[in-house]
Amino acid sequence: MHIRILTAGRLKAGPQRELVTGYLERAQMAGRNVGLEGFTVEEVPEAKRRTADERRNEEASMLLTRSKGAMCVALDETGRTLTSLEFAERIGGWRDDGIAEVSFLVGGPDGHGKAALEAGPAISFGALTWPHQLFRIMLAEQLYRAAAILSGHPYHRA
Repeated sequence: MHIRILTAGRLKAGPQRELVTGYLERAQMAGRNVGLEGFTVEEVPEAKRRTADERRNEEASMLLTRSKGAMCVALDETGRTLTSLEFAERIGGWRDDGIAEVSFLVGGPDGHGKAALEAGPAISFGALTWPHQLFRIMLAEQLYRAAAILSGHPYHRA
């Protein structure tokens, strides 16, 4: 199963991008023997519309177009909060159900448009608001943790 992070907005070169890349490289290594075959990041530009609703809807459209038929998971404060073990089990379940690709959707500063929230399940990383640069790092780390859990690697200690 291929896992893609689709984000609205760009992450500048530097420490944040290096952390995301590092965690996804580790996820690739941990996941290769458990059917997690690839981890990638794709960015779409932030929308420049006038209203927040217009920006959310335009970004949702761009993210869903880029998802290319994958199962979409919106990362949103209204989603279900999972433990790391539950997150790993969810990914393992999708893999076991034969889902070939999962796209995790990260909206822009205004959040997700309705279409992105309705495209599939939504997951929350808690009630706090996270900066987009930091959130990408947290998502990449949780994907690495999920791959480590599924492969029996001792990175996650419950």
